[in-house]
Amino acid sequence: MDIHYVCRHCRAEIGRLSQINHTADELGFQQLTEEERQAMVHYHHDGTIEVKAICEDCHEAMERTPSFHELDTFIQ
Repeated sequence: MDIHYVCRHCRAEIGRLSQINHTADELGFQQLTEEERQAMVHYHHDGTIEVKAICEDCHEAMERTPSFHELDTFIQ
């Protein structure tokens, strides 16, 4: 099972865990609410899991411009 972490705003790859058998509990997914899990964790048919997070660049942009928090995406 490969796990890919991607930025939900700019789609940049943040990180990747390859061929490691971790449980959802070990990855901290159980700490998410069901709504958060549905929005952030996507299971693909090939067994890959995609986790949407925020990269450092987008996080810094959101700190500089707090109104970006209101938007689903602010990259144009």
